[in-house]
Amino acid sequence: MELPLVKIEKITKNFQSVVANDRVDFVLQNAEIHALVGENGAGKTTLMRILYGLLIPDSGRIYVKGLERDIKRPLDAIHLGIGMVHQHFMLVPSLTIAENVILGIAPRKLGFFTDIKAASHQIQLISDQYKLNIDPNTKIRDLSLGELQRVEILKAIYRRADILILDEPTAVLTPQETEGLFQIMREIVQEGKSIVFITHKLPEVKAVADKVSVMRQGKIVDRADVKDVNEHDICRMMVGREVIFKVNKESAKTGEEVLRLEKIKVRDIKGSSALRGVSLCLRTGEIVGIAGVEGNGQRELAESIAGLLSAYEGRIILGGEDITDASIVRRRNLGLSYIPEDRLKIGLSVSMSVEENLIMGFHRKLQFTWNRLILRWELVQKFAEKLIKSYDIKTPNPTTIAETLSGGNLQKVVLARELSGEPKILIAYQPTRGVDMGSIEFIHKKLIKYRDNGCAVLLISADLQEILNLSDRIIVLYKGQFIGETTTEEADKYQIGKWMMGLKKGVSDEGKDY
Repeated sequence: MELPLVKIEKITKNFQSVVANDRVDFVLQNAEIHALVGENGAGKTTLMRILYGLLIPDSGRIYVKGLERDIKRPLDAIHLGIGMVHQHFMLVPSLTIAENVILGIAPRKLGFFTDIKAASHQIQLISDQYKLNIDPNTKIRDLSLGELQRVEILKAIYRRADILILDEPTAVLTPQETEGLFQIMREIVQEGKSIVFITHKLPEVKAVADKVSVMRQGKIVDRADVKDVNEHDICRMMVGREVIFKVNKESAKTGEEVLRLEKIKVRDIKGSSALRGVSLCLRTGEIVGIAGVEGNGQRELAESIAGLLSAYEGRIILGGEDITDASIVRRRNLGLSYIPEDRLKIGLSVSMSVEENLIMGFHRKLQFTWNRLILRWELVQKFAEKLIKSYDIKTPNPTTIAETLSGGNLQKVVLARELSGEPKILIAYQPTRGVDMGSIEFIHKKLIKYRDNGCAVLLISADLQEILNLSDRIIVLYKGQFIGETTTEEADKYQIGKWMMGLKKGVSDEGKDY
């Protein structure tokens, strides 16, 4: 019988009082894509970080290619042919692709000088072989998220990885980029390499994986050949119960107008026009979904309303007040909350504690302070404990540093904070990105609840099914313009798809072209 490529035996890892991995066994065979799934905080990433040498286990053994190995650092893993592509990319923006790929292992000429030409040639060969479509001389800062993902994969292959760990690789990709990644994964496996694929997205498991292992509360609770199970089976294994995929909601009871955009124009960070005169009305008691392929102005739309970007033309009216040039603080005081796409850069300060992140933006309220000056930590902690329980945030305690939490639990911290103030308007930009199925169900219910309580929600998501499930009205954004609008009841997925590709102009309720 052929020996497994990787065999993990009885791995245990504790963080303070939390058991992240509890005597875990895991096997990866040659030339297979093995999906590793589970809820946020189940221990998936911890297990793979141990295999890659980023963490040292408290006990257990690791066998690679039949031999027991002592992996204490990533360099040990790299020498064994193990590569890892992290959920949050580890690349230097000011350097080229080639310079990033060879960092730490640069080829030399004349024994001293970096041979960037030879490296670039080798990188181009790998790119061509696996159809990565990468130019080694391009700067990292000029790449899309999908291209950054491919660079990380190329970097692992360049370092001769036979075992590739992909941690939530599709979390920031468009559907087109995701399918491109899957094709690359298939090419890699055809070359005899193996992939561990950490994901929350069950359709992706069915689309690309050969086997699936399910983790729950630090343990492997189930294993299966993917061909023998369906999405509901896997979801039930993950959560330990039935999960409702369909969102049940009553018809919207819309009220007064709370937000109006009047022909706003916004530039992106490169100075190009990202929003080209968009107008929008948002009322209490409704969820308006903004659909579209990422990169068509979604970020600029969300950030201009939230106050992170300025509109150079047009007006933004919030609750009857012109806030086009208002501060972020003023907007929040008027009842605007914002769940950003990037929880690490904008939504949180990961070097601070969970409780500090939960009051961020509200920290001067009398609710938490003496005379708005001195924080009363006993009140902060009580408030944090309440939100941690209500939103099922998996953390040892409120004083835990945020960066130790899983991505999905960090998203719950943002959601809990932004909804705790009972906003009049919620801008939810990719609210379930990188979140497990159980948490998605929870977040969807919260958004529906706040809509039913009279909150206005602007939902911006690259997940069309999420838009269809939650929205009362759907507007399609293409190249900085709204080009189509429909109600959920009348929504035609095929027509929305055509709008998303810019194939047909839409007409507003007033009969005017967008």
